[in-house]
Amino acid sequence: MSYHVRIHDRQQDKVYEADIDSDRYILDCLEDQGINLPFSCLNGACTACAMRVKSGQIDQHEVIGLSKTLQDEGYALICSSYALSDLDLETQDEDEVYRLQFGNFFAKQRRRWFQFGIPLDHD
Repeated sequence: MSYHVRIHDRQQDKVYEADIDSDRYILDCLEDQGINLPFSCLNGACTACAMRVKSGQIDQHEVIGLSKTLQDEGYALICSSYALSDLDLETQDEDEVYRLQFGNFFAKQRRRWFQFGIPLDHD
């Protein structure tokens, strides 16, 4: 089965449209059609290929680098996801998604560096 996908690339201010297969990763299908979007690990572990799902449904059961909470809020990593319907997607800033994913955890921790067994403030 195939679905139609529309992607708004915010960084390049471009819109791409393509038909993709439901049994292949979204990013792979797009690359095969000459649509080059940001990616890094290709394993669903980083946030380089993060998209915001404006409409449609995505299967992300293989993604490990995006919390269930963010998935439920409409974020997806397209390198390891499959289309379950027609999609309207929007690229995201990798740093923004990374902060959403991990920022709350790191914000609670006060980092200290140790030198010769003496804690030094990072600031």
